[in-house]
Amino acid sequence: MSLAERKINHASVEAADRRYNIHPFTDLAVMEAAERTVIASAKGNYVYGEDGRKFLDGLGGMWCVNIGHGRDEMAEAIAEQVRRLDYYSPFDDLTSAPMATLAEELARRAPGSLNRVLFTTGGSTAADSAIRLIHHYFIRKGEPTRKHVITRDKAYHGSTYLTASLSDRGYSTDWMAEGGFIHHLSAPGLYRRPEGTSEAEFLDILAGEFEAKILDLGAENVACFIAEPIQGSGGVIVAPEGYLKRMHALCRKYGLLYVSDEVVTAFGRLGHMFSSEAEFGIVPDIITCAKGLTSGYIPAGAVIMSDEIYDVLSRPGTYFNTGFTYTGHAVACVAALKNIEIIERERICERVREIGPYFEERLAPLAELPLVGDVRGRRFMMCIEYVADKERKELFGDDIRIGKRIWRHCQKRGLLVRPLAHLNVLSPPLTLERDEIDFVAGVLHDAILDTADELAREGISFG
Repeated sequence: MSLAERKINHASVEAADRRYNIHPFTDLAVMEAAERTVIASAKGNYVYGEDGRKFLDGLGGMWCVNIGHGRDEMAEAIAEQVRRLDYYSPFDDLTSAPMATLAEELARRAPGSLNRVLFTTGGSTAADSAIRLIHHYFIRKGEPTRKHVITRDKAYHGSTYLTASLSDRGYSTDWMAEGGFIHHLSAPGLYRRPEGTSEAEFLDILAGEFEAKILDLGAENVACFIAEPIQGSGGVIVAPEGYLKRMHALCRKYGLLYVSDEVVTAFGRLGHMFSSEAEFGIVPDIITCAKGLTSGYIPAGAVIMSDEIYDVLSRPGTYFNTGFTYTGHAVACVAALKNIEIIERERICERVREIGPYFEERLAPLAELPLVGDVRGRRFMMCIEYVADKERKELFGDDIRIGKRIWRHCQKRGLLVRPLAHLNVLSPPLTLERDEIDFVAGVLHDAILDTADELAREGISFG
């Protein structure tokens, strides 16, 4: 019997996991004693535990299982490609039909002149590569001082050394953050805007902060601005109306490149293949994507850049020194092509635009419950923020683990959501039905009330 075929019971999986496996983005000391939920299989909008429990996948794996789990045609396409060509190097003049075809299909769907594609292994390597090639671009353009990158608090752009520094300062590696070449602006969240400030006034504040930062650094020294259309892991932060257009206009005014990180928002999450232009009215210079590119079936990512950037990078005597062993992996590219085919054949983007408002509508009343400060998001990208004091918007202490408490009560009722400190985020498969949305709203309602009762019994005050 092969290692892959070996059957192991729940207890042995849990023991092996605890002894040998390191989980990402977690408190390792807490994980030492934590019970494991062993996921054994998945189909449609559900995943199943090794112990037989059934869970509605309220987080879509990790913002990524857009077409739902266990698609037979996806499995068949992947298997057929493995048999035909499992892998070969993409370097020099070597290519494959899946890689070339996917590059063409992405260029056809991307906005403006974004017609050139560099494949990566995921979202982190896409954002990392984007910044590297932007620095290379400005050197070749004769503007070598343009090194500085402007990002935002509550951003998430990945977990490489560089992209962790591009992300919220809680993830940052110190030497790349303030004092280096990476600079953070305020997060554009309306819930925590200055007291008494209108949405339009807040937008002016944010745009003013961005322009002041450019001028402080010297426009001739700033390379780019990088932003998620809606900030995902930072708490599903939806900026004021017109925010992205204002930021984009300032980039144009001062010669910065605009990078739209669509790792989460592309491939249907907001109801479009790409949301930058279709949802927010901007055409960036670069789009990074991953996650929904293959619906998580195989890891893959991409940097999609404008012809104008490519023309500078491809000047004679210029060596493009960026790429990966698994750039344009044939199996990943076939998975992406099949994924795009399914999204378009089943009109999933149109479906999200139709059903997404119902998801927002059903979650909105949770804001009236104890513990809940804000319910926000758009379509199939939602967040609940919990507070100890609704009036003052004060957070619970980290030791309360409020997001994890509610996550635990949800899981007992058959729903998986993502706990992020004082938040729970939801990014379910885009195939979610209305009755399943009702189920999600009902479980969250009961889990929040149960958690409030639990805190009261422990003598923890809130109000």
